[in-house]
Amino acid sequence: MKQQRRKRVLFVCVGNCCRSQMAEGFATYHGSDILTAESAGLAPAGIVVDQTVRSMSGKNIDISNHYSKAFRVDEANDFDLVVNMSGYELPKGIRVPVMRWEVPDPIGESDEVYAQVRDQIERLVTKLVTHLRSQATQG
Repeated sequence: MKQQRRKRVLFVCVGNCCRSQMAEGFATYHGSDILTAESAGLAPAGIVVDQTVRSMSGKNIDISNHYSKAFRVDEANDFDLVVNMSGYELPKGIRVPVMRWEVPDPIGESDEVYAQVRDQIERLVTKLVTHLRSQATQG
């Protein structure tokens, strides 16, 4: 059987310091057989917030080596899918499919809110991974 090429998925939020970092971590953890995940921010914060790293460690996922990166349209077009959870329209010029996820930004919120957002993102990521696996078996 021919080996399927892994899909390249870019997760986008505002600061690339919380939501998209969580999504990248979960996608790598749950779906590294089917996808390669990266993340970026429309207005990168320059850091990954400690609360994000702690929240993910609660799921035994270490993202302490992640760093905040800027979203660029030319780079986004190198991906198979862009997942936008920023709550904003992405810049014009994206020629690849864009999926929109409504995920609240937990920046400045309690650890409990962080955990709720983290768990919502994990559910969305696992659903995406399951979908990509089913596509791969049909293809």
